[in-house]
Amino acid sequence: MKMFDIKREGIILEKTDLAFENEGVMNPAVIADGNTVHLLYRAVREGNHSTIGYCRLDGPLKVVHRDKVPLLYPEFEYESMGVEDPRIVKIDDTYYISYTAYDSTNALGALAVSKDLKHFTKKGIITSGFTYSQFEKLISSNDSFSDKYFRSYNNRETHTEAGKPICLIDKDLVFFPRKINGKLCFFHRIKPDIQLVCVDNLKELKYDFWINYFLNFSQHIMFEAKYDHESSYIGAGCPPIELPEGWLMIYHTVRDTPSGYLYSASAALLDLDNPNIEIARLPYPLFSPEMDYELTGVVNQVVFPTGAAQFGDTLYIYYGAADKCIACVSLKTRDLVKEILSYRKTP
Repeated sequence: MKMFDIKREGIILEKTDLAFENEGVMNPAVIADGNTVHLLYRAVREGNHSTIGYCRLDGPLKVVHRDKVPLLYPEFEYESMGVEDPRIVKIDDTYYISYTAYDSTNALGALAVSKDLKHFTKKGIITSGFTYSQFEKLISSNDSFSDKYFRSYNNRETHTEAGKPICLIDKDLVFFPRKINGKLCFFHRIKPDIQLVCVDNLKELKYDFWINYFLNFSQHIMFEAKYDHESSYIGAGCPPIELPEGWLMIYHTVRDTPSGYLYSASAALLDLDNPNIEIARLPYPLFSPEMDYELTGVVNQVVFPTGAAQFGDTLYIYYGAADKCIACVSLKTRDLVKEILSYRKTP
């Protein structure tokens, strides 16, 4: 039984008749600056083309401004069909906006940076861009490796009929909001687990880096499925929140049901100095689809958390609901942490 209360704050943002967001809005990046909340959201137009819209909140729930044109949009071939599912952190004086770049064939982790949330510099794809066959060949040399990475949800083909390379799907790119031991660290997700990358500089993320990374891939799998609600796969959600007890990680979990995949929000605590160390996690979902707007939409049975903001001891978690709108829940941070720690891993 849950020892904390979750309040459904309801729908925060819905689609409009504007051309860039007339099919749905979802999966927002969220960052608070005092009482102001910046919300960068995935906006979908007919035909499943995605851009990033922007709105500003006064406090955690009240929308006071919403742009009528996209803030970020496809500019390069690697993102030609979509700029999707952003997350945001601020490290020193720079905003890091990670997102999924989609070109109709490949879905890969990309990055844009900004000093002011008005002008952006795109850094391009920062995940490997390797094909499945490259990935398979490299990780197969690791004797401790699990065969779960060879399931059908990872692409087997190497090229389209037209000869375009088909890359291993590598998304859910989420940065930590500060350097850890002097390194930039981020989650990414090659199904079915969550992996961790830590580098001195993003310029390291070149071909040779990824060769060595995959040769030692098992060392980089930092969070694996454990419970029934995680049984299909898991993925990074909100940027980790630094607390005295550890990094609070709100992530998404997926379970196959007779009515299709069910996406829930889940929670865990990671060690502050070494996020590879799991302190504890809830053995049940933090929250799952219950409301009509979460159960029925473009994709049914989905709550997909991607942003959070703290106001006092209240944590607001923003999420995509059924791939059609953006909603929010709130809870007391202390109560959640206490509950997670009651499931602390034993040595």
